Amino acid sequence: MTEKLNVAIIGAGQAGLSVSWYLKRAGIEHAVLEAGRMGETWRTRRWDSFCFVTPNWSIKLPGAEYAGAEPDGFLPLQEIIGHLEGWAGSFDPPVRGGCEVLGLKARGKAFELAVPGGSILANTVVVATGAYQRAHWPRGAEMIPSTLQQVLAEDYRNPDSLPSGAVLVVGSGQTGCQLAEELHEAGRQVFLSCGRTMWSPRRLDGHDVVWWMAKSGWFERLAGSLPAPAVRLVANPAMTGHHGGRDLNLRTLHALGVELVGHFIGADADRIYFADDLAAGADFGDARLRDFWKFVERHCEEAGWPAPDFDWPEPLRLANRTELDLDRSGITSVVWTSGYRPDYGWVHIPVFDDMGFPVQADGATSVPGLYFCGVHWMRKHKSPILYGVGEDAEVVAQHIVEHRS
Repeated sequence: MTEKLNVAIIGAGQAGLSVSWYLKRAGIEHAVLEAGRMGETWRTRRWDSFCFVTPNWSIKLPGAEYAGAEPDGFLPLQEIIGHLEGWAGSFDPPVRGGCEVLGLKARGKAFELAVPGGSILANTVVVATGAYQRAHWPRGAEMIPSTLQQVLAEDYRNPDSLPSGAVLVVGSGQTGCQLAEELHEAGRQVFLSCGRTMWSPRRLDGHDVVWWMAKSGWFERLAGSLPAPAVRLVANPAMTGHHGGRDLNLRTLHALGVELVGHFIGADADRIYFADDLAAGADFGDARLRDFWKFVERHCEEAGWPAPDFDWPEPLRLANRTELDLDRSGITSVVWTSGYRPDYGWVHIPVFDDMGFPVQADGATSVPGLYFCGVHWMRKHKSPILYGVGEDAEVVAQHIVEHRS
């Protein structure tokens, strides 16, 4: 059977629900198609102790800005889900759970969506399936011996879900650093394979660093300002919202006792190998922090503010191993936190660049009626997060109202 819709939104996360909020307010008929439940990614692809890294005041969903008692706190996972559920309850979006879109193709001036048991013909489609959808396995991951338990960050739940023994965490972004700390606090010996990741102090002159990112215009940077498309894959700065929010980076983890090694390059039956580039990766993170610092200093100069004080650390220089003997190290499991990549293989319409990102302007593609929302760097740096996704959703919804009525 083929159903006809005016507007189909694919995905009931913060991006899809934000578009729905604006379309419902404008009186535009639509449906939100979700493979699982509303906010499924928050429910199934986060570990038990997950909490926000950005302060609660940065939640600026349309009609659901944070109004609780702890604006400078960091919501834990269940409260994040509760906030989304309360928001959805306030405007009753037309979400169809358990309706996975298996394929999308153009059909004349409309679009055909393959769904279980039939298809849907929609005049307009908004793809809002998340900033990144597919976990990235680094080259050589297939060499890890089958005797080790391997788990992606999205499938990790807590230290008890791993076998006893030492753990290798691959990836030193926000997630990798947080999981390394959690496993260390649980009494595990932890090895962290480090890539090139920006870090940031949690607070500067009494303000959270996210406050500086918002006030300085760092979050408002446009996609066109990026020096190269690959910059879209650079991880968010390493820090944490746990324990009230504090620093968490290569230096703090080393001080705790986590052993740092270079980036993962391969393995055999007895050993795991790493590049001798720990210092280079740390220097990259320091350089990206200096880029941010210069941006803040320019803003302060223009605004007539004093620039924040910061005691710059010395370059990180550690004696690091380039291989680990599995028996001697006691490693029994590997947690992969090596990032995500876009995955639109089910979209059979040629609107993607060489890296798999949709080619769009303000969410609109070259195919009339096909939109994207929630994409990393869709319009601005803040596009995929709860601080900025609502702004993008309003732009997309307004375009639909004006051009696809």
